[in-house]
Amino acid sequence: MSNAITISVVRPKTSLLDKPLSKGKGEVSLSSFALLFSELVQYCQNRVYTVPELQTKLAEMGQDVGSKVIDLFFVRDRSWKRETKLIHMLFFIKTTLWKSLFGREADKLERANDDEATYYIIEDEPLVNKYISVPKDKGSLNCAVFVAGIIEAVLNGCGFACKVTAHWHKGTTYMVKFEDHVISRDKQLGDQKSM
Repeated sequence: MSNAITISVVRPKTSLLDKPLSKGKGEVSLSSFALLFSELVQYCQNRVYTVPELQTKLAEMGQDVGSKVIDLFFVRDRSWKRETKLIHMLFFIKTTLWKSLFGREADKLERANDDEATYYIIEDEPLVNKYISVPKDKGSLNCAVFVAGIIEAVLNGCGFACKVTAHWHKGTTYMVKFEDHVISRDKQLGDQKSM
C-alpha cells in the first residue's frame, strides 16, 4: 500500500463585486420600452390632478434616470473623459447619450440667436411621445419632459448647471437654459486655450 499525498489547489473565491460590469445588450425591445413608459405615465397620472403637475412628476422621474445614466457612462466607458467645454458636452448629449438611450442621435443642436446661455436640442419625433395617446382634456401634455429631466440631470451632474424644458416646436424642442456662471466659465476656458 502506498502513501500518496494529494495536493489540491485552493482557488480564491471571486466576489460578484470583483467581476467587471458587462456592456449589456445595448438594446431593449421597443414594445417593452413602450409598455414600461406607458406604465410610468399612468403611475404619475394617478398621483396628480393637472397636466403641469404630471409634467413636473415626469421630469422628476427623468432626473432620477439621468443621474444614474451618467454614473453608468463613467463606470462602463473608462476612456470617456470629463468634458469641460459647454459645446463638447452638448455634442456628447446629442450623439453618445442619445444613441445610448434611443438608438440614434438627436436631430439638431442649435444655439439661440439672442441669448448665448440658451441652446436647443431638437427631436422630430421623440420615442417617448410615439406610443402615448394623449386624451383631449390633456392636449398640452408633452411626455418628452421625461427626457428633459434626463438631460438636466446629466448636465447638472457634470457641472453645467441649467434648467431644461420640453416644448412642442419642430417636433419636440428641449430648451437648455444655462446659468450665467457656466457661460462665464466656458468663456474663460476658451480664452485660456487661445493663449
